[in-house]
Amino acid sequence: MYAIVEIAGHQFKVEKDQKVFVNRLQTEEGKKVAFDNVLLVADGDNVTVGAPAIDGAQVGAKVVKHLKGDKVIVFKKKRRKGYRVKNGHRQALTEIVIESIAASGAKKAAPAKAAAKKEAPKAEAPKAEAKPAEVTQDLSKLTVAELKELAKAKGVTGISSMKKADLIAALS
Repeated sequence: MYAIVEIAGHQFKVEKDQKVFVNRLQTEEGKKVAFDNVLLVADGDNVTVGAPAIDGAQVGAKVVKHLKGDKVIVFKKKRRKGYRVKNGHRQALTEIVIESIAASGAKKAAPAKAAAKKEAPKAEAPKAEAKPAEVTQDLSKLTVAELKELAKAKGVTGISSMKKADLIAALS
């Protein structure tokens, strides 16, 4: 069983007894904390998706310790200007252990096959295919490119070297 939960502004895929490093939480070490913003819960083939969150679902965790992450070096330089700046950063983190995942009061996600079957009966009546313009219109007002398209649609061959008058004669 796993869940996708939003913790401190980030989304995490969590399982029971998993250790997760999240942005610093304002909870003391050893205390328990619950996260209500659960976006998805999966238990085998049973998947529950929230819109955007699942009502009543909850992920319980225990704060193990507060720590700082690895140092990240930020180096900026502009060539030929003598500008160099070197800064370091260590992110404040909290290590938590997921203790429980509760998925009560949730709506079930419709399986993909069932959704496809539901959409099939809604198919609209086939639309009438667009037919090429009839020859009844005044062909002399059309451009050579438009006349060539009409000739292709009617199946006239050898139209690449025809002039406008020849195209009009072939279509008439």
